[in-house]
Amino acid sequence: MSTTVITGGNVITMDPANPAAQAVAVRDGRILAVGREPDVLAAAGPGAEIVDAGGRSVVPGFIDPHNHLLSTAETLVAVDARYPGVGSAADLVAVIAAEAARTPAGQWIRAYGMDDAKFPGGRPTRRQLDEATTEHPVIVYHVSGHQAVVNSAALAWRGIGEDVADPAGGGFVRDEGGRLTGMVLDSAMELLLPVAVDIGCHGPNFHVDLPLEQLRSWLELAGDTYLRAGVTTVCDPQVSRRELLVYRSAWEAGTLPVRTAIMPLSHMLDELASIGLAGPFGDDRLRFGAMKFYCDGTLLGGTAMFEQPYGEGFTGSLYHRPGELVDLVRRAATAGWQVGIHTQGDRAMGYSLEAIKAAVAVSGDDARPRIEHCGHPTPAQVKEFAALGVIPVNQPNFLHDSGTDFLRRLGERRGHRLQPMREELDAGLRPVLSSDSFVSSLRPMETVANAVRRRTREGGPIGAEQAITLDEALRAHTIDAAYALRMEDRIGSLTPGKLADVVVLEADVHSLPAGSLSGVNAWLTMLDGQIVHRSHP
Repeated sequence: MSTTVITGGNVITMDPANPAAQAVAVRDGRILAVGREPDVLAAAGPGAEIVDAGGRSVVPGFIDPHNHLLSTAETLVAVDARYPGVGSAADLVAVIAAEAARTPAGQWIRAYGMDDAKFPGGRPTRRQLDEATTEHPVIVYHVSGHQAVVNSAALAWRGIGEDVADPAGGGFVRDEGGRLTGMVLDSAMELLLPVAVDIGCHGPNFHVDLPLEQLRSWLELAGDTYLRAGVTTVCDPQVSRRELLVYRSAWEAGTLPVRTAIMPLSHMLDELASIGLAGPFGDDRLRFGAMKFYCDGTLLGGTAMFEQPYGEGFTGSLYHRPGELVDLVRRAATAGWQVGIHTQGDRAMGYSLEAIKAAVAVSGDDARPRIEHCGHPTPAQVKEFAALGVIPVNQPNFLHDSGTDFLRRLGERRGHRLQPMREELDAGLRPVLSSDSFVSSLRPMETVANAVRRRTREGGPIGAEQAITLDEALRAHTIDAAYALRMEDRIGSLTPGKLADVVVLEADVHSLPAGSLSGVNAWLTMLDGQIVHRSHP
C-alpha cells in the first residue's frame, strides 16, 4: 500500500466538520486522514512518503463544471488569436498568413480567441482573411465560442453561396449590399461544418472534421496544462457524438487526463432514451452528467435575449420557441436527466425558468437544475432560483476579459448586475465557478480572483457589490462544483474516504492580496493519490 502525507501546509478541506487542518494523508487513491500533523502521521504509519508543503495552501483538486476539454485541447495546438496579441484585423491577417506559409495547401487553418469588439474598425471579413490565403479554408473562432469568421475558401468548401438562408438560432452576417461577410453566428455553423451536431437548434457547432487519433493525441497533450493549474475534474458542457467517441477512446486507452463528466447535447435525447441511458452513469473517470440545452446566445454576439435592446439595437435570439424548450426539458427530466440550460439575457432567463419548473415537477426536490452562464437574472428571478434549487454556473473571467464591452453594450445598470454571485449566495443558492475554457483561461485561481475582485481587464469595477470572498470562491470551485456534478460524495473536499485529488498551491492564498491571486498555479497536483504534477524537484 502506497501512502503519501502532505505536511507543513495550511489545509483548506471544504469539509464543514473539519474545515482547517495541518496535514493530509492519502493511501491507495483515497484520503486516509486529515487533521493535526502528529495524528495524520500516526495514521499513515512508517514508510510513508512525506511532502513538505512549506506553508502553502492545500486544497481539494479544482473542479471546473463548465469546461470544453476537447475544444481546449484543439486550441492549444491552433493559431492563437486572443487579445491583446491580436488586437486588429491587420494583426489577424498577419498571423493567418504566417500559418498559411507553413501549412500545405488545402488543409484547414484554425484560430481561436478573436475578440473583435476590441478591434479598431470592427469585425474582420472574409475578404480580409482572403488576403492571408486563398489556398486554405480558414476559420477564426470568436472568444465567445458562438460565432466565427471564415474566408471564401471555407464557404466554397461547403458550397455556401450568397443565397444561403439563415437557420433558426443563427445567421450569416451580410454587408449593406446583402453579401456574405464571412461572419457566421451560432447554429449557422452547422451548415458550414456539419460534424457531429445535428441541425435542429440544439447548440452551435464549430467542429472541423479531424481524425479521432489526432484529437485523442491532442487531448492527452492538454493534460499537463490542466494539471499545472490544479484542475483534476472537468465537465464538458457540449458533447455530441464526436466528443463522446474521443473521450471514450481516451478512457479505454487510459489517457483521459482528468476526471471528465459529459453533458450530451439535447439533440441526442431520443437516441439515448431509446437505450435507457441517462446520467449519472459511468465511473469516476468518465461519466454522463446533465443534458445540455440552449435557450439564447451571447452578449458579444448580440444574440443574448434581453427584455430591452442593447448594443446596436440587439434584442437577441432563441434556439427554440419557448414552448418547445419546456417540452424538450420535461422529456429529458422524465427520462432521468439532470438539466443544464445555456441562458444569458433576462428575457431568456424567464423562458428557461419555465422549462426548469417543468423539470423540477418531474424530478423532485433534488433535481439540481443548472443555468449555464446565468448572465443577467433579475432579483425576482434569483428568488425563483432559490425556490427551484437552481445552480448558477458562473464564469467571472468574462467580467474581466470583456467587462468594459459589456458595460458599453448594456449600460451601467444592467452591466453591473451580470453574474450576481453575492446576491445568489445571500439567497441561499450554491453558485459555482467555471472557466468555459477555451473561451477564457482554465486556471482556477484566475477564476477565483475574478470572482473576488470584479474588475475589468482595463482595471475598472464591474458589479463590485456582487463580489464574493476568497473562501466562498474556493468553495464554488471545489465542493459546490462537485455538488453540481452530483459527485460531492466522492470529490470536492479533503474528507477521509473520498478520492485523493489534492492540490498544493504555490502560495498561502490567505496571505496574498486579491490582486496577486490570479498568478497562483499548482505547486503539486495529486489525482487518485498519484502525484501527476510537481513544479519542484
